[in-house]
Amino acid sequence: MEISFEATSRTTDVDGLRMHYHDAGSGPTLVLLHGGGPGVSGWSNFKYNLPTLAQHFRCLVIDQPGFGRSHQPKFQEHFFNYSARFVMKLLDQLGVERAHFLGNSLGGGTTVRIALDHPKRTDRLILMGPGGLAFNVFFPGLSEGLKSVRDFYRGDGPTYEKMEEFIRVMTFDPKFVTEAFVRERLALASDPETMEGTRHALETVRAKEFFAAGELWRELERVRQKTLLVWGRDDRTMPMDGAFFALKRMPDVRLHVFGQCGHWAQMEKTAEFDRLVVDFLSTAS
Repeated sequence: MEISFEATSRTTDVDGLRMHYHDAGSGPTLVLLHGGGPGVSGWSNFKYNLPTLAQHFRCLVIDQPGFGRSHQPKFQEHFFNYSARFVMKLLDQLGVERAHFLGNSLGGGTTVRIALDHPKRTDRLILMGPGGLAFNVFFPGLSEGLKSVRDFYRGDGPTYEKMEEFIRVMTFDPKFVTEAFVRERLALASDPETMEGTRHALETVRAKEFFAAGELWRELERVRQKTLLVWGRDDRTMPMDGAFFALKRMPDVRLHVFGQCGHWAQMEKTAEFDRLVVDFLSTAS
């Protein structure tokens, strides 16, 4: 089985919206939803994990609306609601009736929205430093990582230096801040169409008129699916204390914390993360 961008890349029209995704492997369906940083895509978020995960699952790695190669729409509602609706329409089109979901950061919020709205179609959930339900108990104000995302397109716009600093904040180990990785993310972040779509998507998350729709922590008691929370102890974007609120409120939940790890556990702890995912999704209840 070849795992490459080209071999797994798919594009389809979903109710007039171009959606791009990667389809790899076979077995139970696992939907993987990326975070919301500049230059992100499903591939950039999860390409390190596909070779292993595709041996156990049919992996659908989706570029959420406004990101990657999916269309950059203008919509007037919270991103979690909009993205969740189109992810489910895509699954309808692909004939997927039920799936596991793995959501990172912004994708974690989309995953929870899907779980709340479509409980019979969502199996187990893995939420990595998720947005919307990480109610920080001890950390006041906007985190360093969220400030980095907010400021990336301000001032002189996307630059190599900004992207380098962004990746440095997202990770614990500086070895991941390579020129190749910085330029890969910067290329997509600088694309005019993608840049506009990403900015609009993130604006709906912060907009006062939609803000309440993103406060998923208010509904956590209704998330009945078996859930694994994954956190980097050294996460400077979604600080780990946010996990404790979700751990208290979600009925069927457990927490795994990686030491010496930032916001991207799937990249910094690839082998251990992959084993964790396979074990959690494959072990009988």
